[in-house]
Amino acid sequence: MSVSQISCGLFLSGLDAALNRSLISSRNITLIVNASGRDVSYPHPDGVEVVPVPVPDRPHAPLGSYFDPVAERIDGNRSGKTLVHCTAGRSRSPALVMAYLMRYEGVTLRQALERVLEKRPYVRPNAGFWRQLMEYERTLFGRSSVRMAVTSCGVLPEALDAEDAAAYCVNI
Repeated sequence: MSVSQISCGLFLSGLDAALNRSLISSRNITLIVNASGRDVSYPHPDGVEVVPVPVPDRPHAPLGSYFDPVAERIDGNRSGKTLVHCTAGRSRSPALVMAYLMRYEGVTLRQALERVLEKRPYVRPNAGFWRQLMEYERTLFGRSSVRMAVTSCGVLPEALDAEDAAAYCVNI
């Protein structure tokens, strides 16, 4: 069971941590964003709100339609802390956290990814979620700090270095 603290009030995990009553209580989590794509019965005390994100972990799934509503709920959670989870904490939930970081902390997608990777190095949103995050970044900031590139490992995001337009793979 692994829970990663992204900021003082924001945690990222897989389903196992979200089902742990003592973990939720000890971290003062009052909002759970369930991006596992399934209905979950949580063994939590009253006062914990659950926001469902019923999206499968598939490249064409419309996770981007949840970026704003989920970010707004995370930002509006003043009574405690927030846990965002999916099944493994590797694709859907990190994408939602990166969208939140872009919108409410004003960081680029590249910076959001680097922040999440620092705390949870094994995240890997699928290519479709990457494309949706890139479009969201363009909507927010009018530019993109990441592009998709064909590699020997498949299509992966590549960070664009603003200073010299160089690129490097950010998700292998």
